[in-house]
Amino acid sequence: MRLAPSVRLAIDIGGTFTDLVLATPERWYTTKVLTTPGDPALAVMDGIQTLAREAGVALADIGLVLHGTTLATNALIERRGARTALITTEGHGDALEIGLENRFDQYDIFMQRPPVLVPRELRFTVPERMSAAGQVLRPLTEAAIRHVIDQVIAANVDSVAIGLLHAYINPAHEDRIEAALLNRASGLAISLSSRVCPEIREYERLSTTCANAYVKPLMAGYLDRLANRLTALGMTCPLLLMTSGGGLTSLAAAREYPIRLVESGPAGGAMLAVALAKRSGWPDVLAFDMGGTTAKLTLIDEGKPQWSRAFEVARAYRHRKGSGIPVRIPVIDMVEIGAGGGSLATVDRLQRIHAGPESAGADPGPVAFGRGGTGPTVTDADLVLGKLRPERFAGGTVPLDQAAARSAIQEHVAAPLHVDTLAAAWGICEAVDDDMAAAARSHASETGRALSTRTMLAFGGAAPLHASRLARKLGIRRIVIPRHAGVGSAIGFLLAPVAFEVVRSRHAFVDRLDPQELIAMLDTMRAEARAVIQPLVGNGAVSEYCLAYMRYVGQGFEIPVEVTPQLLAADLAAGLPRAFATAYRRFYGRNIPGQRMEILSWTLTLSTTAPPLPDLDVPTLTTATARHGEWFDGQSTGPVSTYEREQLPLLVELPGPALVVEDQTTTVVAADEHFHLDAFGQLIIQTTGAVLT
Repeated sequence: MRLAPSVRLAIDIGGTFTDLVLATPERWYTTKVLTTPGDPALAVMDGIQTLAREAGVALADIGLVLHGTTLATNALIERRGARTALITTEGHGDALEIGLENRFDQYDIFMQRPPVLVPRELRFTVPERMSAAGQVLRPLTEAAIRHVIDQVIAANVDSVAIGLLHAYINPAHEDRIEAALLNRASGLAISLSSRVCPEIREYERLSTTCANAYVKPLMAGYLDRLANRLTALGMTCPLLLMTSGGGLTSLAAAREYPIRLVESGPAGGAMLAVALAKRSGWPDVLAFDMGGTTAKLTLIDEGKPQWSRAFEVARAYRHRKGSGIPVRIPVIDMVEIGAGGGSLATVDRLQRIHAGPESAGADPGPVAFGRGGTGPTVTDADLVLGKLRPERFAGGTVPLDQAAARSAIQEHVAAPLHVDTLAAAWGICEAVDDDMAAAARSHASETGRALSTRTMLAFGGAAPLHASRLARKLGIRRIVIPRHAGVGSAIGFLLAPVAFEVVRSRHAFVDRLDPQELIAMLDTMRAEARAVIQPLVGNGAVSEYCLAYMRYVGQGFEIPVEVTPQLLAADLAAGLPRAFATAYRRFYGRNIPGQRMEILSWTLTLSTTAPPLPDLDVPTLTTATARHGEWFDGQSTGPVSTYEREQLPLLVELPGPALVVEDQTTTVVAADEHFHLDAFGQLIIQTTGAVLT
């Protein structure tokens, strides 16, 4: 495969819209189409053919397709995955339901845990036992294997998760059960914990493996159908999938480990923000991605996002931490809440407006779409306030009915609160902006980072509409709306490297580390990662990134410590303590002298170099032409200037209030703000007014 084909296609399927970008050497063509929930590939096919006609490109000339999707995430949230069985060690059948034995809200007497993905009647056990060192304490017999397989087949399941105790250190028993299952029921999808999540912490490992098994048949079927439809269109090029860790992986790896795709769309947005921050020299950035269903906020420091190995999918109880499905996968650390253009607005018993987390999605969508929606949404409120131009929404492909939106807001929000429609619409927008501001503050405080000194990068169809107000609430004074902001996550796919991470849990005290055993383990991990990316990159150059997860003996959690090639080649026994001390001080501001150190896990990632961000189609105009209209700014209805973004000149400062309209989004500039296009064609907004922190 060529690493840089001349024509590339990026596809991001969201809950409301599907975004597509066709990148040619001369220009990037973009479109936004409504997602088709029943068969997401239908919207993809329509979008592809629209872009190909616009660009005058034959489909056979597309050399690479990059894809991210929320399908796995939505299946977990909506509990519409496969009928899944779990095979685990005798005595541990309820571990999945027991979890961490904690209450995520200890003061709420009505707190309820969400149902687990595998109900008790589909959890089966086998008499076997491995020690934490990988020694067989209780052998697994052939009779036990036959018996459990009989149970699984009788249960009529579509997918099986196999998660035996301490299989991360010795997978022999899991491998035997898998081989027997394949021999008797070859049509079953099988997920082994020793491959999906070979790490310590049994509950998280079981949870991750079950989540992978739950979405595996659905994702495998979807990916196969998509690949077949692309082939039927004459597109025989490679198809790569965006992972939650910000890298691209193969179709085969995505089919085997679909749980790694749960945050693929937001990860693409984070990669766009990284590229923009590096190019413009912004050290500290808040990436703000707001689409039709959710809003995502990511902190980027010195051109790097924060990565994590722990993530929680489908928080079901008031979006509280601990109420979702814990998974251990490589993921870009971000906060995601149910706040998007399609978020439904309601009034509670205390006369408070709420926006989300429930969403109208693509079907029926906001009331203004005219597709059967009855509940007012954030998009309806933006339209009523005058922040959207009905004829330009989604490039003119989705005409908006302002009268219907106004009527819905009047009935469901204004009338219960005894206020006029404009005040109700403003309240809806304030509610969603306050929710996003609270999420951003919470996320920043958890890691001890400031927000007010950051530059906000806003992208996604709804983010530029709300960036100004959100920035004001966070004390941020500079906002950047990149080019093609409405399809920002899809553009991020074009800027992502091919990468794959391998993890191993191997406990060791640093003062008793065996360097030769460690090097042999890393060689095995390196070969496993290379087997995934080699078919994609050929003999192309790859870089290696290795982390040791370390802690002081007696602590409950570990921190990542980078293990450089120089450190591996030198004296590990001396170098690792120094590297850990530096990392620990950076996290906590101090060290603990004389305390013994230990390593729990290792990760090794092979990655290509991220493609550069091209500068195409930078405007050359010298003057701007505005159309005049009206909007409601929270105080009164007044004039607002409307500009077409492609007709703005470079480096010419213009005052607010203003709307900057483009095909996939609209940017709102407040009265006490001014804006201009910089040398890269990015829209820069600076506020001179008071902030609301």
